[in-house]
Amino acid sequence: MNILDDIVAHKRKEVASRKERYPVKWLEQSIFFETPAVSLRQSLLRADKSGIIAEFKRRSPSKGDINPGASVEQVTIGYVQAGASALSVLTDEPFFGGSNGDLSEARKFNACPILRKDFIVDEYQIVEAKSIGADAILLIAACLEKDRLRQLAQTAASLGLEVLMEVHAAEELDHWIPEIKLLGVNNRNLKTMTVSVQTSIELFASIPSEALAVSESGINDPAVIVELKDIGYKGFLMGEHFMQDAAPEKKCQDFIQQLRQLEDLLKNAIA
Repeated sequence: MNILDDIVAHKRKEVASRKERYPVKWLEQSIFFETPAVSLRQSLLRADKSGIIAEFKRRSPSKGDINPGASVEQVTIGYVQAGASALSVLTDEPFFGGSNGDLSEARKFNACPILRKDFIVDEYQIVEAKSIGADAILLIAACLEKDRLRQLAQTAASLGLEVLMEVHAAEELDHWIPEIKLLGVNNRNLKTMTVSVQTSIELFASIPSEALAVSESGINDPAVIVELKDIGYKGFLMGEHFMQDAAPEKKCQDFIQQLRQLEDLLKNAIA
């Protein structure tokens, strides 16, 4: 069993337990449940933003603890002030040290779109995502059969949530359906944890034109974002590069400033 299989198996047990403790009717009473979601897709298309989805995560299966004591309030507010287009918050606890409370805390202080980053295998988790303040959810093609992914995407749509479908290999693009407006290419192989941005470069030509392309993981240089934008990517999910710093929000601010300076230099050179 690889690490992805281990995570999914644990997630199914976790969901079964949460269903018993927190019924759907209870989740639907949340103050966030009737609040209209903010469009992640539209935010990534804004010219005044960086296209970066800045992620809050405390640990990872491959690296262990990254920044276990980080403040959700301080980091996420700082990300948005730095120019991030959206936030991503890990809510998986055993493998990533996150919680539903982390996302709700981020929602309390930020009006931008928030992606719930987790391993979603059940409709219950989508209702839960809405109840904690998420605007979008991640569906990982490697974790789900095609029909199952379609069912989950439709449930998300019925609740007004956008879906970021994640792939790592070309054959997983077969899971895509037109209702899914965002398609992410994970540069990390979730079975081996190896990372290469070349994955995004190689798969872009196969991404449906109707889907907004997002490159995920392994981005640590503004020049890489410039290259990926030139190819056609509109979104860039970054977490570890920021979170491994003592002040993730400052690291994000410096990165986006460097990105804007580089983009200005290129514009001037062309002009």
